[in-house]
Amino acid sequence: MNKNLGYFTNGIIKENPTFVLVLGTCPVLAITTTGFNGFGMGMATAIVLLLSNVMVSILKNYIPDKVRIAVFITIIATNVTVVELLMKAYTPDLYKALGIFIPLIIVNCLVLGRAEAFAQKKGIFASALDAIGMGLGFTAALTLISIVREILGNGSFFTIPLIPAGSHPILLFILPPGAFLTFGLLFAVMNALKRKYKL
Repeated sequence: MNKNLGYFTNGIIKENPTFVLVLGTCPVLAITTTGFNGFGMGMATAIVLLLSNVMVSILKNYIPDKVRIAVFITIIATNVTVVELLMKAYTPDLYKALGIFIPLIIVNCLVLGRAEAFAQKKGIFASALDAIGMGLGFTAALTLISIVREILGNGSFFTIPLIPAGSHPILLFILPPGAFLTFGLLFAVMNALKRKYKL
């Protein structure tokens, strides 16, 4: 049971995809301008990751080694298409805000990396736990970066205004340089906390 718990918790802290493994940084830097965008992108990626890990784990014994990457990408692309269509139908505003970054989940190195490094070697339950942990860690990181950028750049929290009308937020934080600055500062904070608490 402890090993299964480790598969789940590794992705949240010890092997966080964003702050430790530095995977999937394209959406981290591109769409984290509001809390909703960060959370929505993180959850979309987490769902694709879960579906893909489980499918790869189920089919691993039937996939020839020479074509495994192509098969993994096909599985991931299928799951991304399902998630994209569901988002378009049920969360159209989020779908429009995330735009091209939803289909780009197909080439997100986090999703393909977990299929290659974990799901093709482990059982279904372990692969599902790994995907949930990694997905939650990725979602938490995107949401944290989004919240910091939204508060400093827009003066709001999940679109709820925090500063009086007429005040000027620090617009740099909703621009691309602000994404790099926020990511770098939070990366440093996370590394300092990991060293201090030996996580």
